[in-house]
Amino acid sequence: MKLLFASDSFKGSLSSEKTIELLTKAAKEVFGDCETSGVPVADGGEGTVEAVVKAEKGEMVSCRVHDPLMTEISSSYGVFGQDQAIIEMSAASGLPLVPEALRNPMNTTTLGTGELILDALNKGYRKLSIAIGGSATNDGGMGCARALGVRFLDKEGRELKGLGRDLINVRSIDTSDLDSRLKECSITVMCDVTNPLCGPDGATRTFGAQKGATKEIQEELERGMCNYRDVIRRDFGTDCDTVPGAGAAGGLGAALFVFLGGSMKSGIEEVLDLIRFDERLKDVDLVVTGEGRTDWQSCFGKVMQGVGKRAEAMGIPVLGLSGSLGRDALDICKYGISSLMTTVNAPMTLDEALGNAEELYYEGAVRMFRFVKTGMEMRH
Repeated sequence: MKLLFASDSFKGSLSSEKTIELLTKAAKEVFGDCETSGVPVADGGEGTVEAVVKAEKGEMVSCRVHDPLMTEISSSYGVFGQDQAIIEMSAASGLPLVPEALRNPMNTTTLGTGELILDALNKGYRKLSIAIGGSATNDGGMGCARALGVRFLDKEGRELKGLGRDLINVRSIDTSDLDSRLKECSITVMCDVTNPLCGPDGATRTFGAQKGATKEIQEELERGMCNYRDVIRRDFGTDCDTVPGAGAAGGLGAALFVFLGGSMKSGIEEVLDLIRFDERLKDVDLVVTGEGRTDWQSCFGKVMQGVGKRAEAMGIPVLGLSGSLGRDALDICKYGISSLMTTVNAPMTLDEALGNAEELYYEGAVRMFRFVKTGMEMRH
């Protein structure tokens, strides 16, 4: 029997790699002689770069960039293969980089994300995957584009810095100095939201509050974003209110799409392609996946959904082992997951579950594999 383990991390307790280790130990205990393999997986959010780099035996590259408040910091991205790089915008422009008391998207920029891309270009990488979740920004991606040569000008022809507060002052956009090497690149934007740039479902009104924007600030930012949208539509012929995902990461999706020619793709689908997941499914009899908590949200671009769909397409059953189950958890069974089990074995607090995560996960895996073994015995 050949088993493949591909679980998301359990936030705050278990890494994806640790689940592979524990599943392997449990499978050997229950089945004895069985063939196992595992691959770290993430869905385009936190931990994506690490998962892909480990799966593809790549490495991390460090460089100096500017954080959302324009302070120079050390950041990093992943590289693998001959010319592939994977970048998390949160590593340079993420919300955790801004102290809570200073969170105000009027004052933040995606400049550092553009600097990560620039460093990858300088080092010869031309296949770029960019994960754009977890931003502290609402600058329409101006900062990122500015790092790569785009100039945003006000009515006097003066260049703007690319902060959220600059959106309202954009009158023209000059791409004549855009880094020419971008034409050699294949850029995939890992994005799991479909929000347009403006409007009630746009970047500002949907995500602004969590980045520190009061209602008054949101109104000002929305006016600026509408101005920015109109300039882009006039000068580039693209209406970013009709581009799904343009509003992701405070409008970074729009800049990557319009100025860099990026193509939008589900984060989990891009990760599974990067780690050659379909190849890893060859001759596999059973896949085990999972996550910290499975609920209705698991069906919207998360690891279990992606893994389940890929395995189902090849006729391979999948079991889910999760820390807990929430509302409508069984909806995930519509996406190739045969059944679910939890690691918790008694009523307990979250702190207890996190504190004993490894022991609980291992015991849960043993219980799960014993059920599988019983089913095999019944078949015979």
